[in-house]
Parts: sequence; C-alpha cells; structure tokens
Amino acid sequence: MTTLQEMVDDRDIRHGLSRFARLLDTKNWTHLSDVFAEDIAFDYGAAGEEKGMDALRHNMRKHLDVCGPSQHLLGSIVITIDGDTAISRAYVQARHVGVGDKAHAIFDSNGEYIDRWARQPEGWRIVRRDAKWFAHYGDPAVIGIGVDGLG
Repeated sequence: MTTLQEMVDDRDIRHGLSRFARLLDTKNWTHLSDVFAEDIAFDYGAAGEEKGMDALRHNMRKHLDVCGPSQHLLGSIVITIDGDTAISRAYVQARHVGVGDKAHAIFDSNGEYIDRWARQPEGWRIVRRDAKWFAHYGDPAVIGIGVDGLG
C-alpha cells in the first residue's frame, strides 16, 4: 500500500525532473543545485563518469550554450521510493536547434535518464545520473560535437 508520504515524495521527484528539463531549456545553470546534489556522479555517455556540480555545469554548458533553443521532454516516468532514497527512470527526447551557420540544423537525442535520489535537508536531490542513449538524429555539430563524440 502506498502511504501519503510516498505520494508526496513521488510528486516532489517528478517536479524535480520537470524542473531539470526547464532549467536546461532556459539555460539556467545557477539553479542546477535545485535538482542535483553538489557531489553528483553522472555518466552522459561519451566522456564516461564525472563527478561534482562544477563538472555537471560544464557538461551542460559545453553542449547547450553553443546551440539555440532546446526542448527536453521527459515521460514514461517510473519511480521506486525506499525511505530516504529513490530511483527514477524517465525517457527523454531532446531537440536542439542550431544557431548561426547551423540555424537550419536540428539534433535530436532519444534515451533514458536513470537517477538515484536522496532526501537531503533542502529536499530530494539526484546523487547519481546515468544517461542511456537509444538514438541520435540530425547534425551533432548543433551541440558542438562531431559524430565520433556521441555516446
């Protein structure tokens, strides 16, 4: 049976995922700590595992600061809560639009975010993220990488 606390926790984690997508799409790098723990460990693919908020910000900025508008859509979210920890799995579709001489180009990524969450004094935070990419379409130069750099 689901408890009221589990329903509140589920809602808070879903809100965190939504907030993350909107932070990316507005390029609001200052507030990534509203979703991620300072000691975040993450693996987005090509670069392998990285750690820390500074590394996460750098990773996001190196791909999104060079493109125009983006839209990150998360869906088919499944959350398993175990006290003060949780795991969420969310499909992601991310569209990136080029700028300048790439204004005509688009780069799409489809995959899944697998996140480990911990309840912290300031609320739920992602302490580990693994991104699994299923497909990429379009021109990866839109996000500043060559075809060989995809993971």
